[in-house]
This record gives sequence, structure tokens and C-alpha cells, in this order.
Amino acid sequence: MRKLRKSEVEIRLSETKEIDTEQIVELYRANQWSSAEKPAELKNALLNSHALITAWDKEKLVGLGNAISDGYLVVYYLHLLIHPEYQGIVIGHMIVVMFQNKYYNFHLLMLSAD
Repeated sequence: MRKLRKSEVEIRLSETKEIDTEQIVELYRANQWSSAEKPAELKNALLNSHALITAWDKEKLVGLGNAISDGYLVVYYLHLLIHPEYQGIVIGHMIVVMFQNKYYNFHLLMLSAD
């Protein structure tokens, strides 16, 4: 699998929750996350997140991050996935910066890592 260069793509970030289930599952499978085996539950979990930021290369979902929160004091960053072909071109950083801008005044920001 060939990794892309930043100059080869134009990444667009979005807070849309209109994502095709197949694209979500493909991204999770590409990263070997077991939650891809529960597509309906995975999509519902993402759609019910406090925030969902997606990264797109034209119409292809190439990354996403989600956060759960009480909306005032605490936010947890749970998922951050970038398609392996697109890793290393700062997409993850772009998503994290967007979250930091959204939750800058929260008391507690927690990153869950596995």
C-alpha cells in the first residue's frame, strides 16, 4: 500500500454526521479496529457523539475523530483514525486542532488511547 504525500491530496474537514455506513466500516477495517464487526452500533455510537469530525479526500472518508462530553466541563476524545494510505500527512493533527478549538475552555480534556 502506497502512502500519499500531502501535496497529492486536498483534505477537507467536516462536522457532518451524514456518513455512509460502508465508508465508516472500511476506515475501521483498514485500521484493524474490531468495532468494524458491529457496523450498526458503530455508526450509532459515532452519530450520538457530542462531536464528530471527519476528514475527506473528495468523496472518500479518510479519517475521523469523535468526542463525548457533558457539554460544559469534561470532554473525552475516544476515536482518532486515519486511513493507512493517508497517515503521516497531518490529518490527525488537523482533527485534534479542530477539537482543541471547540473545547478550549473546558475544565478537563481526556484522551483515551489504546
